[in-house]
Amino acid sequence: MAPPRTPKLFIAACSLMLAAACGVPAPEKGAAVLGAEPPAQGLAATHAEGDLAFGAPHRFATGVTISVSAPKSFRPSASAYPQSPRAVAFGIEVTNAGEGTYRLSGLSVTGEVDGETAAVKQVVDPVQGYNGVADAGKDVAPGRSVHLNLAFAVPDRPVKLRLQVRPSPSEPVAAKYCGKV
Repeated sequence: MAPPRTPKLFIAACSLMLAAACGVPAPEKGAAVLGAEPPAQGLAATHAEGDLAFGAPHRFATGVTISVSAPKSFRPSASAYPQSPRAVAFGIEVTNAGEGTYRLSGLSVTGEVDGETAAVKQVVDPVQGYNGVADAGKDVAPGRSVHLNLAFAVPDRPVKLRLQVRPSPSEPVAAKYCGKV
């Protein structure tokens, strides 16, 4: 039987591998990793230092909070558009903690593969439940949340994918999620 600390060590090791894969510098030798206190600035400080891990929430100045789930690789069906040998899907949770109504049509999700500036294409595959932003005209009232399932075409090999999410295309700050898919 493994000691009770094993899950924490495993999580710390995975976090360091993910950080290294996304180009985030590893902590200096002797720096505390387990049980370290987060910076006083919270998520904004994490965002300024680099990419977010999938699943981490990011709160924008408008009060909109977005989190992107871990990627799920799948083979698109014959009816998917555009056709691709492989795609990755994400659950995106949008929560409006602001004072005003948030229009979902403003959501901007873009991506790049292996640092190339050419954007990845969104895959619409109704057979597998990936319809894009189907409720684009929907308003999200203060205190309410919406869950979206989006998929993107990627090469049929392991790649580093970076997604940039903004509550509106004019938002100067993007939540950037990065990882191997």
